Amino acid sequence: MYLFIQIFNLIYNIIFILLLVRAVLSWVRPDPYHEVWGPILRVVHQLTEPMLAPIRRLLPQTGMVDWSPLVLLIGLMVLRSIIYSIVL
Repeated sequence: MYLFIQIFNLIYNIIFILLLVRAVLSWVRPDPYHEVWGPILRVVHQLTEPMLAPIRRLLPQTGMVDWSPLVLLIGLMVLRSIIYSIVL
């Protein structure tokens, strides 16, 4: 069970960092064709969009704010709490 918790924590932390990077990059809006930032933007977008797109379809439009990363993070926190309460 300890290995399961470690793997889950690793996946959770990777998703958290990717969402944080995506949020920061959306605020600073780097050039997508830049030789350094362009590939980073594409990788972060390709890794996070499959998780965010279904949530975005369920949420109502709220103007310029995309709430899907926050909803995903809250969902992951709830899932982590449930798994911890079952396993530990």
